[in-house]
Amino acid sequence: MRSEKGGAELQTPRLHLRAWRDQDLDELATLCADPAVMRHFPAPLSRQQSQALLTRLQAHFAQHGFTFWSLWHREDGRFVGMTGLAQVGFEASFTPAVEIGWRLSPAFWGLGLAREAARASLDFAFTRLGVDRVVAFTTLSNAPSQRVMQALGMQPAGEFEHPALAPGHPLRRHLLYEMPRGKWPKQG
Repeated sequence: MRSEKGGAELQTPRLHLRAWRDQDLDELATLCADPAVMRHFPAPLSRQQSQALLTRLQAHFAQHGFTFWSLWHREDGRFVGMTGLAQVGFEASFTPAVEIGWRLSPAFWGLGLAREAARASLDFAFTRLGVDRVVAFTTLSNAPSQRVMQALGMQPAGEFEHPALAPGHPLRRHLLYEMPRGKWPKQG
């Protein structure tokens, strides 16, 4: 499916991944202000910071035709969170690269929705974008995201210091996972 701006929108059996709209700010701000959701990030975001994030997500979509899409449940239309792809926005030994990521509302944790949306995103990256490799990274303490990466078949590729966090910051050390295109299974 294509959006009105020419970028991709994705469907899974339970989810709709689409471009962010200005009217999605309330949902994004609620998600990013939740301390449980943001426990593996430096801090929850203010509404103003969420507005800036929304603007960046929309700009990335306009430029590349993909982003960390706004994620909605198909059955009842509830906002689930965000999942998708982005160009890594910092320099590191593994960049340039396309990353995959997810951030879901606690009401949707443990239902396999992050994995379902991430599989659709990986398939899009390899079959429609033709990228050679997708990376994922998270803090050492984020076991739930690490389990999603492993369930996707991504392989550990080392550790690194996230350059956006100050030396000594407790979240600075990150695990890196990767999936080369040749290892992605064709999805029926």
